[in-house]
Amino acid sequence: MGSVITKRNNVTVLGNGPETLLLAHGFGSEQSVWRFQAEAFQDRYRVVLFDHVGCGKSDFNAYSARRYRSLHRYAEDLLEVCDELGLSDCTLVGHSLSGMVGVLASAMDPTRFRRLVLVKASPRYLNDPSQDYVGGFEQPEIDALYASMSACFVSWASGFGKAAMGNPERPELAQEFIRTLCGMRPDIARSIAQIIFQSDHREELARVRPPTLILQAGEDFAVPDSVAHYMARTIPQATLVPIPARGHLPHLSAPLAVTQAVDAFLTSPLLS
Repeated sequence: MGSVITKRNNVTVLGNGPETLLLAHGFGSEQSVWRFQAEAFQDRYRVVLFDHVGCGKSDFNAYSARRYRSLHRYAEDLLEVCDELGLSDCTLVGHSLSGMVGVLASAMDPTRFRRLVLVKASPRYLNDPSQDYVGGFEQPEIDALYASMSACFVSWASGFGKAAMGNPERPELAQEFIRTLCGMRPDIARSIAQIIFQSDHREELARVRPPTLILQAGEDFAVPDSVAHYMARTIPQATLVPIPARGHLPHLSAPLAVTQAVDAFLTSPLLS
């Protein structure tokens, strides 16, 4: 497997089961964050992992701010990976930004995904009082985040990584996230952050057709519970499942809880 696309996204394929799981990481992370789930599922499923361009061991030369000016371009990348591997009717498990990437990709090509799993995803991070929508942030807070990234990226990554991970009694978790954040080029990280925090994909939610599992853990400064409840009300075939976990990366901090919830969803009858 050595095509331009598989090299661009550092694609890894594990297992050879009859059904495929695509595990897609969030901002500042990389495919290794799914290692617990990949190990749990690869005996029964074909598991596909990859790195978004600008993250992990992807081809950074493939990145340009003009090309990747919205999440739609990342959704196109995802569909290109599916096409390269001949994937259809598979399940996407998307964390954070990849949740919305999966929503967009599913709208672009409804044949690709039979199920979606959204782990701490958000269609809009900014509050919108006019729609009674609580996304969790005001614009001045986001502007301060951008300024911090520009002033000292390593210092910002340390603070952001600790805040996002939570679980301060387990500092090794934050250190792992900080390491992958620092593996990004600062200009790329800021550009992707702006795409994420300034996006609004609420209108796309009503067009999601596959049965969708929404996993929500508490004590997450990035995605409050209100967002998960909003998505559950708006996506036609959505199921909201709270899991016993804290922070923005529960698949790393509470891997068993995430694995069990995903497994239950995969083995349940599909909604009509």
